[in-house]
Amino acid sequence: MKAIYPDNGDGDPEAVPGVRPGTEGAAAIRAVTLEVEGELFGLSPNEFGGTDYAWLSGPNPGYGFGVSPTPNRSVDEHMKNIRGFLAAIDPTTGYITDD
Repeated sequence: MKAIYPDNGDGDPEAVPGVRPGTEGAAAIRAVTLEVEGELFGLSPNEFGGTDYAWLSGPNPGYGFGVSPTPNRSVDEHMKNIRGFLAAIDPTTGYITDD
């Protein structure tokens, strides 16, 4: 997870967010990709000191979730967050269920 939060999350005050040339939207830079329960997620830092989890293999493009703050989380903790998200998904719609 050091690739997401170098220097313990302090970051570079001169850094400017952006995307790789030739990419758009969901194709923005992903610092880490994880496979959990057969599903692929792209993890990237967000502006709140947390992590955005993009469900890359899901049925709904651009769908995912975010958790804040998440500096120094282990891979196991990120996988637990993803499992919790997947447990809340309605298999018919591919979205979080309405209780």
